[in-house]
Amino acid sequence: MEELTQTIRNLGPTRLAIIGGVVLTLIGFLIFLTTRLSSDNMELLYSELENQDSQRIIQVLNTRKIPYELNGNGSQILVPSAEVLKLRLELANQGIPSGGAIGYEVFDDSESLGTTNFMQNVNLVRALEGELSRTIQSINSVRAARVHLVMPKRELFSRKTQEPSASIVLRMQGASRLTADQVAAVSHLVASAVPSLTPNRISIIDDKGKLLAGGFEDIDGAASFANKADERTRMIENRIADTIEELLEKTVGFGKVQAKVTATASYDRVSKQTEAYDPDGQVVRSTQTIEEQERAKDTEGTPPVSVGTNLPDPNLGGAENATAEQNRNRTEETVNYEITKTTTNEVREGGQIQRLSIAVLVDQVKSINEDGTITYEPRSDDEMNLLSSLVQGAIGFDSKRGDTLEVVQMRFADFDDLDEMEPLLFGLTKAELMQLAKYMVLAIVAILIILLVVRPLISRAFENLPSAEEAAERLLAEQAGAPALTGPELELEEEEGFDELIDIERVEGRVKASTLQQIADIIDNHPEEALFVVREWMTEDAQQQT
Repeated sequence: MEELTQTIRNLGPTRLAIIGGVVLTLIGFLIFLTTRLSSDNMELLYSELENQDSQRIIQVLNTRKIPYELNGNGSQILVPSAEVLKLRLELANQGIPSGGAIGYEVFDDSESLGTTNFMQNVNLVRALEGELSRTIQSINSVRAARVHLVMPKRELFSRKTQEPSASIVLRMQGASRLTADQVAAVSHLVASAVPSLTPNRISIIDDKGKLLAGGFEDIDGAASFANKADERTRMIENRIADTIEELLEKTVGFGKVQAKVTATASYDRVSKQTEAYDPDGQVVRSTQTIEEQERAKDTEGTPPVSVGTNLPDPNLGGAENATAEQNRNRTEETVNYEITKTTTNEVREGGQIQRLSIAVLVDQVKSINEDGTITYEPRSDDEMNLLSSLVQGAIGFDSKRGDTLEVVQMRFADFDDLDEMEPLLFGLTKAELMQLAKYMVLAIVAILIILLVVRPLISRAFENLPSAEEAAERLLAEQAGAPALTGPELELEEEEGFDELIDIERVEGRVKASTLQQIADIIDNHPEEALFVVREWMTEDAQQQT
C-alpha cells in the first residue's frame, strides 16, 4: 500500500490529472456502451401507417406504458422486441391498423334505435368502401388504396334508373406498376362487390395521377366509341412506354429514363372482297353436240284431189307426176371452259397501329469526385446506339410504316428519392443494420482510445520517472557529501568501497553491521529512490531467470 502511495506521489499532479481524465472518460464510455447494449432492442411494430392508425397505436402504448420510437414522419413505430408479437395480437383484436379506412366494424358501436335510415345507408357505403380498400391493399404492389362509391337511390315514381359508379386511387409500392391484367382484376373485384355496378363504370388512377382504367357513360353511343378508342390508344402508348422504361432501367438505373409514345391507330372495321382470274388455268367444264339431218321430196304437177285419186287402183288416177329429193345435215358443238378464279374476303378489325413516334430521354452518367463534388458526364455514342437498337427491337419498330425514334441524353433535374421498400440483408432491416453498425463503431472507438491514448499516456508517465541506476547514483552522490562516521580506519576503507559491497553478486560471507546501518540510513533519508532501485534489481533478476 505504501508503495502504491509513493508511486502516485512520484507521478505528479499533471500526470495524475491526465490519467484520471482518461480513466473517467473510458469508464463513462464503457458505462454508456453497456447501457445501450443491455437496453431493450427496438423492433419495427408497423410501417407505412396512416396518421389515424398511428395515433390509435400510440394511445395504446401510452396506456400500457410501453416505450416506443417514431420514424418515417410517424408512419413507422418501433417497440421493444419482446413486446412485438404480443402487441400485434392485441392490436389486431381491436382492429388496428385499419389502413385508414373503416370497415363493417362501424356497425359495432352504432345504436340501432337512435340511428336513422339515412345514417344506416351512409354507414353501409362507408363500410363497403373500407372493406374494398383493405382488400385491394392486400395486393403486393399496392401500398394504399382509396375507394369512392356513388350508389344513387332510386326515386319514387321514376322510370329512369341511375347506375352506380366507383372511383379508385392506388398508391404503389416504390416503383412497382400494375399490369393491364391486374387493373382489370381490380375493376372486376369492385364490380362484383357492389350491386348493379359494371366494370365500365369504374375509374382507376394511381398516386401520380395516371389513368389506369376509365369508365364510360354511354356504352352504345358514338361518344362512348370515341372514348374507348382514346382509351385503347392510351393503353397502347403506356404499354410501349412502360416496356421501354423497364428495359432501359436495368442498365441506366431506376428513374434515369423517361419514354413518351404517340401512337396513331385506326379503329375502322374494313371488309374487302377480291376476285382474281387466271387465264392460263382453263379447264373444260361441259361439252354440248347437236347433229341435224333433213330429207325432203318435191313432186311436180300434183293432180287435184278427186274421187279417182282416192281409188285403190292407182292406175285409175291418171298419169304419174315427176318427183325431186333434197338432203341436208347440220352438226353443232358447244364447249364450256372454266377459268380459275380466287375469291378473297378480308375483314380488318379496328385497333391497327398505323404509326409510332417514340421519344426516349436518358440521364447522363453521375459521378462523385474525391472532394465530394458531383459531376455529370455524357454517355458515349456507342452506348446510345446500343440503347436505340434495344428500343427498336423491344417495340417492333417498322420504318416502312413511318415509325420514328429519338433517343436523347440530357441531365435530369434533381428530385427527391422515391420511397422504396426496405431491402433485407441477412434477414435484417435497414434500421437494424444501422443500429448494429453503431455498436460496432462504438466498440472500435473504445479499442482505439485504449490503444492510442490510454496506453501511450501511461507508458510516457512511467518513462519520465527516474530509473534505478539514476536513483542509485544520486543516492551515492548525496551520501558522498555527508560527514564521515568515526571509527577505525578499516571501517573508512570499507565505506569507500561501498559501491562494491552493495553488489549482491560480489558479496561473499558476512556483511558488517556498520555497512548495513549505513544502507538503512540511506533508505530512510531517500525512500523513493531506494524503492525504485530495489524494483529495478527485482526486474533484472526476473529477466535473467527467464
